[in-house]
Amino acid sequence: MATPEEERTNRAVQLGFELGMVVREVGYKDDADQDLHDSVDSIAARDLLDLDFDGLADAVLIWFRDEDGDLTSMLEYAIDELGEGGMIWLLTPKTGRDGHVEPSDIQDAARTAGLSRTRTISVAKDWNGSRLTAGRH
Repeated sequence: MATPEEERTNRAVQLGFELGMVVREVGYKDDADQDLHDSVDSIAARDLLDLDFDGLADAVLIWFRDEDGDLTSMLEYAIDELGEGGMIWLLTPKTGRDGHVEPSDIQDAARTAGLSRTRTISVAKDWNGSRLTAGRH
């Protein structure tokens, strides 16, 4: 559990990440928001995990740009990597930024993958975040 100070200042805690979570990160590149990445990394159980991790995660953090391929496939991959009750945060560039993904494309891909968008917010200067959960349409 995060301290009151961490809850006020740590962006990852504000997004629902908890101390000690196992977090898999996908799509992290130089254009990702370093402060948000570091914030999640600071409370994760160990360093943010990549594709080499063999096990289920409590959360999957996806940095996704329009040119990154098939969003539905990426979301289906995330579901396979997620433990029961886990969360997915899909981070996409904001409107007007390179790699922007239209909200309707996110909605369509999420629905096809069996997910629904429960929350969409600005998570960083250049990035929006969509929290996705399984089962609700």
